[in-house]
Amino acid sequence: MNQRKILVVEDEEAIAEAVRARLVSEGYELSVAHDGPQAITANASERPDLVVLDLMLPGMDGLEVCQEIQRDRWVPVLMLTARTEESDKVAGFAVGADDYLTKPFSLRELAARVRAIIRRMDRIRDMKSVEPLSRFDLSIDAARRRVTRDGAEINLTPLEFEILATLARQPGVVFNRDELMDRVWGYRDYAGGRVVDSHVARVRRKLGDDAGEPKYIRTVHGVGYAFLEEPRSP
Repeated sequence: MNQRKILVVEDEEAIAEAVRARLVSEGYELSVAHDGPQAITANASERPDLVVLDLMLPGMDGLEVCQEIQRDRWVPVLMLTARTEESDKVAGFAVGADDYLTKPFSLRELAARVRAIIRRMDRIRDMKSVEPLSRFDLSIDAARRRVTRDGAEINLTPLEFEILATLARQPGVVFNRDELMDRVWGYRDYAGGRVVDSHVARVRRKLGDDAGEPKYIRTVHGVGYAFLEEPRSP
């Protein structure tokens, strides 16, 4: 397997160097950018497999950088943030971040999150021959990472797609939040419940499933979520 390329975007040199050294020791090829414009240029020229991106950068913050690099091509982003507000984390996910770590963080945890994202990317690549799922008026195409409703495409982030596909593969099966963290993110987190809830809520909004009776995903209160089963023909 080719050595994976990682771009680290961090304006604090001590943190950038510590992250670089740890990930090099894990066998990754590393490059470092210290501000937003450098990050955008490096992403376009080096085409990394993963970006580790600080949220608070001088001049151009991490949310803007994330949006810009995703516009060029989709690449998984692990966001680093000193902010603890849930709204900041949700905003990061909304612009395409795959995961986040709150500063201060351990380099061991950083390496574990990177490995989880890489494993998820490998799993996605292995789905190139998987046939699309048809659920109600939805078509869920894992090979092309596309969701359509009555032929109209619905724009989901990679994590949103993974959540929808995980639930839709087993209609009627209830997944608790820890199980969804395991299957989608590849690990469990003490705050994972809130993260899962916010992602499921955004999937529902994009599917038009956030008001009244659920059309696709139902909440099992106190437990988790399940994709609705289609009624059987009499």
